[in-house]
Amino acid sequence: LRMWLNPLFKIGYQRRLEVDDMYNVCEQDSSDNLGDRLEKEWNKELRKKQSGGKPSLLKCLIRMFGVEYALLGLILFIEEGTKIAQPLLLGQLIRYFTPGSTVSSTDAYMYAMGVSLCAIILAIFHHPYFFGVQRIGMQLRVACCSLLYRKALRLNNTALGQTTTGQIVNLMSNDVNRFDTAAIFLHYLWVGPAQAIPVLIILWNELGPSAMAGFGVLLLLVPVQSWMGKLFSKFRHKTAVHTDERVKVMNEIISGMRVIKMYCWEKPFGQLVEKIRG
Repeated sequence: LRMWLNPLFKIGYQRRLEVDDMYNVCEQDSSDNLGDRLEKEWNKELRKKQSGGKPSLLKCLIRMFGVEYALLGLILFIEEGTKIAQPLLLGQLIRYFTPGSTVSSTDAYMYAMGVSLCAIILAIFHHPYFFGVQRIGMQLRVACCSLLYRKALRLNNTALGQTTTGQIVNLMSNDVNRFDTAAIFLHYLWVGPAQAIPVLIILWNELGPSAMAGFGVLLLLVPVQSWMGKLFSKFRHKTAVHTDERVKVMNEIISGMRVIKMYCWEKPFGQLVEKIRG
């Protein structure tokens, strides 16, 4: 599967690799293409502001990647549905080998075929889904970084005075990385409840009212997880403020390193860095 890297390994074995030796990214993943698409959609949102509306970056991203991302959600739905069907088929197959079983050999072969088919479906659907959502997450991150870079180049003096270098660096290095994680797990917000309903029905038929004990614990954990998410978001916001300040100070120190060395201010600025990092 990795044979396409052999020519690159061969060149690297013969000499030092150069930038021109590396493969170019796909046109769909390039920063120029994604930045142009997002800027075009963002300009549409800005025109809404003139008529009293409020621009929304989320709507821009939905128009760009919504259809493709929704199709990947169908793949995940089929995969999770297969995970429910596989143990049911396996259970019927095991009953064939129990003494006094009423399951015929023909049905046993059908159940075995179903278990094998479920394994094949899981193998086929699992990796394309994660490849697709990770690629969309990467495209979201690249598009937003490209738009942030273009916006930073167009800031006037007033906006530059209100925007710190640390804030821009933090946005492009930390905050946009949340797109990668969100794209992977966002579909589970609706696939999870859709999967829980048939599982509850199956457990009710097998165990009766006892199945509600475990299911009730899961329901009780939902508000707890929601509260924890809001709490982490609050802490993350406070951390981002300190991160912006720390990056700003470090950039100013690096820019004025010659002056600091000339006046022997290493220790005072070192104490300032330790205080900020602490």
